[in-house]
Amino acid sequence: MNLNIVLFNPEIPHNTGAIGRVCVCLGARLHLVQPLGFSLSDRHLRRAGLDYWKDVDLILHRSWDHFLETEHPRHMSFVSAKSRTSYFEHRFHPGEYIVFGPEADGLPQGFHSRYPDAFVTIPMPGPHARSLNLATAAAIVAYEAYRQIRQKG
Repeated sequence: MNLNIVLFNPEIPHNTGAIGRVCVCLGARLHLVQPLGFSLSDRHLRRAGLDYWKDVDLILHRSWDHFLETEHPRHMSFVSAKSRTSYFEHRFHPGEYIVFGPEADGLPQGFHSRYPDAFVTIPMPGPHARSLNLATAAAIVAYEAYRQIRQKG
């Protein structure tokens, strides 16, 4: 599978651990863009990742610029509750980088300005819904990307 999950400044270790587990199950690479709100040796991170954590294909980037310089991503999608385009309407590509922001605030406004056409959202028709847990959102979108990419190949 040629899929990448990118967590920009993740704050909660057990979310990152659970996303790492999803990456192992999909054969996807996990990119963490610093600063992180926890240590990679955090017990909550490892507990959420269970015995999968040792198998996570993980790359740590010191900044967003470092990520761009190192990876040269061709296809990027940014997931945000502030987007109006459903991930159902979006076409994911082999080699896709799916980017998620920090749990508390999401991706900075600068990302919305720089990549305005690359944002997608997960529909939440519930009247009181604001956002999903980061690990849940990452799993939902990653598996849709997997489904689409698999159909193309």
